[in-house]
Amino acid sequence: MGPRRTSPAVGSASDRAFFGHPRGLVGLFFTEAWERFSYYGMRALLLYYMYDQVSNGGLGIPADTARSLVAVYGSATYMAAILGGWVSDRLLGDRRATLLGGVLLMFGHGCLALPAGAGALFASMVLIAAGTGLLKPTISSSVGDLYAKNDPRRDSGFSIYYMGISVGAVAAPLVVGTLGQTYDYHLGFGLAAIGMGLGLVVYLWTQRHLSTASSRPKNPLRLREVSRSKATCLAGAITCLIGLVAVSAATGVLTVGAVVNTISVLAIALPVAYFTVMLRSPRTTSIERARVRGYIPLFIAAVFFWVIQEQGATVIAQYADQSTDLDAFGFALPASWFQSVGSFVLIILTPMFALMWLRMDRSARPPSTAHKFSFALVIAGMSYLLLVLPALQGGLSSPLWLIGSLALVTIGEMCLSPIGLSATARLAPAAFATQTMGLWLASGAAGQGIAAQLVKFYDADSAGIYFGAIGAGTVVLGLLLLACGPLIRRQTETADRAEARLTEEDGAGGQIATAAGSGAHLR
Repeated sequence: MGPRRTSPAVGSASDRAFFGHPRGLVGLFFTEAWERFSYYGMRALLLYYMYDQVSNGGLGIPADTARSLVAVYGSATYMAAILGGWVSDRLLGDRRATLLGGVLLMFGHGCLALPAGAGALFASMVLIAAGTGLLKPTISSSVGDLYAKNDPRRDSGFSIYYMGISVGAVAAPLVVGTLGQTYDYHLGFGLAAIGMGLGLVVYLWTQRHLSTASSRPKNPLRLREVSRSKATCLAGAITCLIGLVAVSAATGVLTVGAVVNTISVLAIALPVAYFTVMLRSPRTTSIERARVRGYIPLFIAAVFFWVIQEQGATVIAQYADQSTDLDAFGFALPASWFQSVGSFVLIILTPMFALMWLRMDRSARPPSTAHKFSFALVIAGMSYLLLVLPALQGGLSSPLWLIGSLALVTIGEMCLSPIGLSATARLAPAAFATQTMGLWLASGAAGQGIAAQLVKFYDADSAGIYFGAIGAGTVVLGLLLLACGPLIRRQTETADRAEARLTEEDGAGGQIATAAGSGAHLR
């Protein structure tokens, strides 16, 4: 018998089984594809289900209220990612948290499949928010664990992983949206639940190829850290919160408007509080603090990008339904199909962008993360400025205007979202690894929280003003970030020099892994 052949170590540079990337990326790719199929399928129908007439199977909610509800629904799902990251880092580990999150998501979509009215809608909000909070940061963190901190394949790998999101997202509106709008909303939501179930099967089948770092908490909670007084305070706070919600609901104070406003405030306040905790924590080293400070302007830029991008399920969805000529191509085009445009563009562009980032990052003068983010903001602003022209003309606009706008914002997304995932994995303090990934996802929550207030001002008769104001403001923010790029670079270069000194003192294999945390830098 010949010598036993061993496969490359998971997470090592020698593991190149999947187009030059670790084999664990395959399972995460397809798991995320099915999870996004379920989420974007639900999202493609949600606004129409809310404001459609009861006689047509909808809930009959006013359109402006429905837009704000969809926005804060998305905000709550991503805001929960911070708590989900904490649960993974301190209690469950990425693998178990991902699995539990998938189960909750499947049941959340199942609630919408039941013709139980508004009660099922609100139950689904709780389940889907909790499930997304557990799954999204942990599955993204598992991708990061597949690569060494200085592996040049990281940005390219996250771009390929991001394509999994696109595969699920492009199919969902075409399949789930058509079924829901043509036949019955609940059938569409039921298909979304089945999609999440398939994602769980894929994950269970392929999780053996993941890094061992994903199987255990990165900063496990010790029993000695949980004093009786802390436990009592936490239980008391939860009890008070439940009581406050119950009293508010009974007295009529807990209106839809109050819920929208509360979630919008929380979506902004929570990231601010979490950045403060990370910067002040004794578990965060001085080098890690420098990198977190350099990460903050990138986070802010991401928030304002998502303000535009996430309106695809609210303002843009309504514009497609009510202000676009859906018969322009010679057949009745379901409005939900437009939500596939961005994902289709992502599938086409992802291989090119993955190759482009890999080559540019190996060049003598690679573009900084701030440069990529600033370009994303400018492109996103231009996508809204493009819609000013048909909006000012009045009447139903050609679908090509909307397709062009969605394609533009998707190009911006390719410059921000996978790069942001990669930067977050590199810059996260060691004790807050998965929580920081949750914090990155919370940028989407903050963006949708802000959008929940902005969408109240949308009106089809003044759509040009709405698109023009938001688009121009986003372009200005992008140019401002571009100007601040050298300051961000200087902040992180200080951390790089400090890390170099520690390397000289402790040796390449010594205590630098602990001192430098993620060992990453922001170019």
